[in-house]
Amino acid sequence: MPKRRSKDQIITQILTTCQEESANKTKVVYQANLNFRTVVPYLDQLITKGLLEASADKFPLYRTTANGERALESKGLKKS
Repeated sequence: MPKRRSKDQIITQILTTCQEESANKTKVVYQANLNFRTVVPYLDQLITKGLLEASADKFPLYRTTANGERALESKGLKKS
């Protein structure tokens, strides 16, 4: 049986997905291998902590902030 991913691994995957270009919720769900019900609390938490920002559109686009970039950098996962 495969191991479950930690919350830290999931958050890292979400930040990485939104790093290069803005991503809609569907892209985040598919790239991070989550479902729509599970992704919402993660997105809300990352926005609250200032690691992710969302556009104010009807269908928001998510983008990793400078703080999110630094968090990925500290884990050695920053994309060049």
